[in-house]
Amino acid sequence: QLFQTFHTLLFELIDRPIAEAEGYKFSSTEIKEKAFRFDGIFMPTANDKPIFLAEVQFQPKEDFYSEFLAEIFLYLNQYRTIQDWQAIAIFARHNSEPAPDKFCQELITLGRIKRVYLEDLPQETNSHGIEIIQLILATEKKAPTIARKLAEKVEQETNTELRDNVVEFIEAVLVYKFPKLT
Repeated sequence: QLFQTFHTLLFELIDRPIAEAEGYKFSSTEIKEKAFRFDGIFMPTANDKPIFLAEVQFQPKEDFYSEFLAEIFLYLNQYRTIQDWQAIAIFARHNSEPAPDKFCQELITLGRIKRVYLEDLPQETNSHGIEIIQLILATEKKAPTIARKLAEKVEQETNTELRDNVVEFIEAVLVYKFPKLT
């Protein structure tokens, strides 16, 4: 009611010229909260390590950053974490990232938001996880060759649980990429 009655009060509080208040209309707006879910939260077991808040985006989505920021700040508000945090925006390709607005760009510049582009991952790697990502990103033409190479490589794996998980991922990706094949 104070702000509504004294429309120049905010400008007085922030030490701005009172004349600037003429270009503003006061309102008290209710914000409706929609459900948000992170693709992944990496919570440290010790308080001296940062929390990583991860979001993956494969298709261009103009409101990606506004929704990501909403998720981040709702999380921080609800869980009142004492650890530091960093948000990780993972894009399949550079062209699947929308242009960050100036507020988001500030967080990127500060290092609060780190961007990762999966198309920039090294082609030669010993990481089964990265190889599965390469299979996911592969064209339908190249996917069978990459899948065979990965399957042959994982056959040498002595950890049977890991081997089974990798084979399961290969099968899932191939079923997704080739839904019409038996």
